[in-house]
Amino acid sequence: MEDTIRQILKNHNIQDNKTMDKVISKLLTQTEIQNNIKLIIEAQNTIMHEAIIYKEREEFADAFFPITNAHSKKKYEFVFPMEQFPNIRIKNISGLDLAGLNFEENSIKGIPFESDTYDLKIEFFHINDEENSEFKKTQLFVNADPKDLWKNIPSDKEAPFHKVDEAMFKGSFSDKKIVVASQRGRSHAHEAKFRDDDFAVHKLPDSWNIISVSDGAGSAQLARYGSELATQSINEFFNNKETLAELDIELNEIFNLENENSEAKQNVIKLLYQGVSDTFKTLKEKADEYEVTLKDLHSTLIFALVKKFDFGYVILSFGVGDCPINLINEDFSEVKLLNTMDVGEFGGGTRFITMNEIFDDTISSRFKITHAKDFSKLVLMTDGIYDPKFITENKLEDIESWRTFFEDLNGKNDDEAKVDFQNDETIDEQLLSWMDFWSKGNHDDRTLAVIY
Repeated sequence: MEDTIRQILKNHNIQDNKTMDKVISKLLTQTEIQNNIKLIIEAQNTIMHEAIIYKEREEFADAFFPITNAHSKKKYEFVFPMEQFPNIRIKNISGLDLAGLNFEENSIKGIPFESDTYDLKIEFFHINDEENSEFKKTQLFVNADPKDLWKNIPSDKEAPFHKVDEAMFKGSFSDKKIVVASQRGRSHAHEAKFRDDDFAVHKLPDSWNIISVSDGAGSAQLARYGSELATQSINEFFNNKETLAELDIELNEIFNLENENSEAKQNVIKLLYQGVSDTFKTLKEKADEYEVTLKDLHSTLIFALVKKFDFGYVILSFGVGDCPINLINEDFSEVKLLNTMDVGEFGGGTRFITMNEIFDDTISSRFKITHAKDFSKLVLMTDGIYDPKFITENKLEDIESWRTFFEDLNGKNDDEAKVDFQNDETIDEQLLSWMDFWSKGNHDDRTLAVIY
């Protein structure tokens, strides 16, 4: 009380001295003065209490929060920096529901519906005055999903050689399983063009299986038909008991007898060459039939002809163009590229199965005979997958790049899209959904086949 009296007297220009000490002492003996001083102290405390509440509320109301922009159809979370305002609580934020978001535990969370600017009204209170809320206005910007900027116009079903815009397949492949998906690229979908990629999977006689994949050239008028012809033709050629029986004899000579028989290897390559040559012949005949050029059917081609013998798996492969075939060993520690890639300046650019010049003295280098006691994955893809996910050719033989790729397939991606190779009841649908990933500048057709 004494300090309060001194401050009052000082406020009225009465100097503090020895006389003043006696005055204060006498004032303190008066009950009425004591009561009034108590009232003054209580009033001061009340004023300070309210002042602090108003001050902290105003500071929060005036504070600028740079709310991070959201992206439509993408998981979003923004956490308010409330540690700066320990006595302020946000009660509610109106306007979030219009964006498909909600507020909980000082965070804006959810997946926004669509791009727009949303006006938000933040209701808040001070912990020492919970009954009185105040409001603060702000805005949230939701950017458009880049995918939404691309149209998805169905291709013309009445056009010659029409094919579906997306395709998928799952089934058995030797004693393993296979899943394949093929999706029209955004650049084609935007202009109602066709899917130029294609694939074909067949069980053949005597436990042989074949998977072929083709990427029709974007500049080719009938690329969609060329890729279909290429995959169907090569598979059909090997759907022949006599041809497969010859392969069995030669391969047993090479592997089962452990005889490094170069003649047997040459005989295998000759049979594979006949299949590729027959495919070229089929494409040429169809070009003549429909009065178009072979260039109009330009397509790449890769295939893997697989059988499990008692000495392990034999994979016979071929490639022309820029689509890879990769074999990953049992414990996922090593990867091999099973075909020649026509990419870059040294590859001389992309080659096609429709080019007569590939049938020169170097064509034998395009065939591979691979033996493996077992393997974890055999993968075929077009450049619509290879370009965004591997970028450069050398990464196709880098096991770390493949580990990253399969982590991506396992859900480690922006869309959290997962391809489950264990619980694989809907794996074909999952793969097709995963294929819709966004990659700036990569909007080509996508085809991916995995034997697992």
